[in-house]
Amino acid sequence: MNSKLRLTVVLVGAGGAAALAAWACSRLRRWRRKDPQELERLRRLELSRRGRITIGTIVDRIEQAQGGRASRLVVYKYEVAGVTYEAAQDFSWLEGAGSLFRCQAGQTASVKYEPRRPTNSIIACEEWSGLPDSEAGGNLKAPPMGTPDGALRKP
Repeated sequence: MNSKLRLTVVLVGAGGAAALAAWACSRLRRWRRKDPQELERLRRLELSRRGRITIGTIVDRIEQAQGGRASRLVVYKYEVAGVTYEAAQDFSWLEGAGSLFRCQAGQTASVKYEPRRPTNSIIACEEWSGLPDSEAGGNLKAPPMGTPDGALRKP
């Protein structure tokens, strides 16, 4: 009887320790959540590495100022499996984004998209550019990690 009681106490203690460890891990994950800009950067890099390339067309370029923050959008469309998609990508993360705005509506560009979810696409990231006449030769430079989002710098 004494050994059964001891076994029960040990099992309850081990279960409690496991529950405490799981709770601590979940709190640590929530504490280390990435900000939206970092999540977007990781999405772009993942698409750059694993995405498929198709031909797209630049539809428009839009510059907006919202709350003191400049937003530079390139609107583009592309076709995958007979379905036409239209998307926009914000280039406020990019140093010298003004050089990208030489592209005109109607020009072709390469678009990288996720094969399982074609709505997830990019036309440029830190490692790749599908924009025509990209000065960077396919590699675009994002500001260092410590800079505030949207801070555009002149090269």
